[in-house]
Amino acid sequence: MPIIINLDVMLARRKMSLTELSERVGITMSNLSILKTGKAKAIRLETLELICNVLECQPGDILEFRSE
Repeated sequence: MPIIINLDVMLARRKMSLTELSERVGITMSNLSILKTGKAKAIRLETLELICNVLECQPGDILEFRSE
């Protein structure tokens, strides 16, 4: 898939665990894990907004497009 999810990179930069992000955003660990591993087929803009708000980043810091 040409869309790469860099959630793990942002978590490392913010020194935050997936568990902490889950608690602060209000999204289950399993859903965040699916997103983090790139297995998600879609993400709601509302969810992306919540994640960006907590991680103090831009959507482009989390999502990346790579042509194959």
